[in-house]
This record gives sequence, C-alpha cells and structure tokens, in this order.
Amino acid sequence: MIDIIVLGAAAGGGFPQWNSNAPGCRRARAGDPAALPRTQASIAISGDGKNWFVVNASPDLRTQINQTPALHPSEGLRSTPIAGVILTGGEVDTITGLLTLRERQPFTLLATPEVLSMLDANPIFEALNRAVVTRTPMGLDQPLALKLIEGTPAGLTIVPFVVPGKVPLYAESGPDPAAICENGETVGLEISDGKHRVCFVPGCARMTDNLRVRLRGADAVFFDGTLWVDDEMVRAGLGDKTGRRMGHMSIDGMDGTIAALQDLGIKRKIFIHINNSNPVLLADSPERAAVEAAGWEVSHDGMRITA
Repeated sequence: MIDIIVLGAAAGGGFPQWNSNAPGCRRARAGDPAALPRTQASIAISGDGKNWFVVNASPDLRTQINQTPALHPSEGLRSTPIAGVILTGGEVDTITGLLTLRERQPFTLLATPEVLSMLDANPIFEALNRAVVTRTPMGLDQPLALKLIEGTPAGLTIVPFVVPGKVPLYAESGPDPAAICENGETVGLEISDGKHRVCFVPGCARMTDNLRVRLRGADAVFFDGTLWVDDEMVRAGLGDKTGRRMGHMSIDGMDGTIAALQDLGIKRKIFIHINNSNPVLLADSPERAAVEAAGWEVSHDGMRITA
C-alpha cells in the first residue's frame, strides 16, 4: 500500500499569496468555495498508514502538520509519526519548513548530495541537531528502502531520478543563471511498495524521453502544475518572469504537460505546485474544466489517495 496525503498543493507563496490582490486571491480570502485556499507544495507518504515521510518541507509545514490528524503526536509528552523528510530540491519553498522540526525530535533527512551540500553550507540548518537528525544522501536512480527510526522497514522504496530544472533562485550566478540543468539539483521521486508505483514531480522545466519512460504506466503521477501558460504572470501584470525562466513547464499548449503525458497509461494524473495566478485553482474556470476533460485532477490540501 502507498498512502499519500497532500499537505499543500500550491506553489511558492500559497493561495492566496500574502501580498496578492489578484482576483483569484481575493476570491480565496473571501471564502469562495470555488477558490479553496492552499498551502505550499508538500506530500506525506506511508506504507502502513501510521508512519509517515514528508516529501519537501514547505514554509507552511507547521500549519500542514496541525491540520493533518495523521501527523499529530499520539504517544507520551512528545512524539511524532513522522519518520523522515525527503527533499526533491533545495529551493526555499522546499527546505524552509525544516526549521519547524528543530525540537530535537529524531527523524531521517534524505536528499541528494547536491541538496545536502546546500544545507551544510548554511549554518542555520544546524538547528537540526545532527545527533538526533540523520542526514542521508540519496543516489540518483538507486532504490532506497525507507526505514523507521528504530531501523525497521517502512514498507516503501524510493528512487530519486533526474528532472530538468534550474538552481534555486538564491544560488543563481554566472552569465546564464537560469540555465536548465539535469545534474541532481532537481529530482523527481518514484515511490513503490513492490506492487504499485507513484511518481512525484513538483518541478519540471521540460519533458524528456527518459522522463516519459519513467512515468509510463504509473499508478499515479503528481506533476508540476505551476502555470497554465508560459507567460501567464507577465500577461496578468504579476511579474516579469515566464515559466521557462522559473524552471517550470506549462499545462496548456503543444509542448505543455497535458500533451506531454497523454497516452502514457498513467492511471491517475494530478497537478500539484500550482501558482496562485493559475486559473485551474478556480473550480468554475474553463481551464479547470479543460484539465478535468483531459483526465487530470487538481490537488488540494488534505487530498488523500491510496495506490
């Protein structure tokens, strides 16, 4: 069994974003049922429905834990069912929530060597005391059986795999700071219980043949849904960066995600990491109707699926 809870479905800034007065964010603040608020992207995975691994520690992690009963402490004065945190990148939206978990609670922190090096270079993350929080490197394309704190099998195996992406904004440098790379800076995650397979790809700059092969036939795929179209934020007057500049594919268009993932035999296709400017967040929008007609789901906080 692969049990998955969506802790947060939105991209950086959440929905509504704290400083956005755009129409969608206004609707979310007003309590419009067609514009459900969402926190920043993260999921929790479990092989037994009791012990959990958080995938990506968003800035909203404390709120996400509090609104998810499955992650509440239930034994003694201090405890947690969270056995570990798995990182798919080193963006601020992926690592900031680690500082929420600094109360000397044992868990395992798993990430690629590149991401662990970013954490090692920033002394603030020493707040996660290494005596109780073990930092474990993940090798690309190397299966890793997850273990609980006491060392017993968690019932799930993960395989990190390369996804085209870019370095985090705070690490951009050189003549082409937004260059797309495939070096482990950004990874996807394949999750398996030996019978079922789920892929988690919250950020992807472009589709590749290798990625199509990886996703083909999966029981479920959570995929980057940041923008509906590449220049969405520019058109709306919300910023000057395109999706490509930020390292994200768009949903619509001939080179978009819907087109790229069709005919791959994926049982459930679910968008996650959705920017507050993206009209698919609005249940009554034509864009939402279009993604649903194409066989996709739009994730929301608290969404739970079992494969």
